[in-house]
Amino acid sequence: MKVVEIFIAHGHKAIKATHPTTLEVTKEKNLTSRGDCIVAVGASKSTLNLSENFKILAKKSDTKIILKIRVGELLEVVEGFGNPNLTLNHPTDIVARKSTYTCPRTVMIKANKAAINLSRQLISKLQNPKTTAIITLIAENPNL
Repeated sequence: MKVVEIFIAHGHKAIKATHPTTLEVTKEKNLTSRGDCIVAVGASKSTLNLSENFKILAKKSDTKIILKIRVGELLEVVEGFGNPNLTLNHPTDIVARKSTYTCPRTVMIKANKAAINLSRQLISKLQNPKTTAIITLIAENPNL
């Protein structure tokens, strides 16, 4: 079974994307220097807004979660896993984590990339507030 969620987010001049273990997309429009895991703002979805079918799949530890960030011809792909402890009910954020920590913002754990690992060319484009990113989240479980 496979569920796909597609939404948009935007760049911001304060994006640093230097966090070594997490990556975040947020509905918030403002960003401070502390938000070093944030790669896009003004998102049209958070974990709360994901479909029930996505959430059901994401709460299974054998589900592969894929996050794609596309800006023009540039594409970054982050892969990780679901977990039964995911609550997926945060009103503003979506976070991919290299660790196994979960909270309402977490959409995947054991991710293969964090903010620091993303292409600096992509991050450079996301430092422009006029940039729009197309975000695709995929939950895929071959056992269902």
